[in-house]
Amino acid sequence: MSNRIQDIQGFLRMILRTMIQSGDVVLDLTAGRGRDTLFLAELVGEKGIVHAFDIQEIALQETQRLLSEYSLKGRVHLHHCDHSRLLEKVQEPVQAAMFNLGYLPGYNQEVTTQATSTISALTSVFQLLRRGGVIALTLYRGHPGGMEEAVAVEEFLNDLPRRQYSVLRGEYTNQIPNAPYWILVQKNKGDTE
Repeated sequence: MSNRIQDIQGFLRMILRTMIQSGDVVLDLTAGRGRDTLFLAELVGEKGIVHAFDIQEIALQETQRLLSEYSLKGRVHLHHCDHSRLLEKVQEPVQAAMFNLGYLPGYNQEVTTQATSTISALTSVFQLLRRGGVIALTLYRGHPGGMEEAVAVEEFLNDLPRRQYSVLRGEYTNQIPNAPYWILVQKNKGDTE
């Protein structure tokens, strides 16, 4: 897996490696082809759990295949449902959550994450997130609905209490307009408001 800064996922993984430990419970809210799920399964170790969500059966099949290839299926619970239904499937505190918003590359580009369900999923993650826990989002603006979802996510995150959460954003400055970008949110360990 790449650690080059020109690769958003590789950059986020470098950060997450320092925040996730063996035994943690973590979330992949957009399983896709399973790469983030695999990465998280490697980090949580034999005693940890990854909950991976996707609305597309093909995405879960791809994820299952990849996990089988690396013999890591036992660490992952796959959920064939929208990530907005997170609290129906997970109740325990979580250390980290990953969102890779947009559509599943190579498949139906009309099936995308949506602002409403993503905000609902984020709201649920905040209910489960441990102090010191982190949320990593990759946002794609170049497809229909992508810009609207990105704006909704940013507006939602901008309203978080600053003493309780740190929110950082990074993007390419020398790429095409509307290039993908990332947001990291950490629940602070200090006092609450």
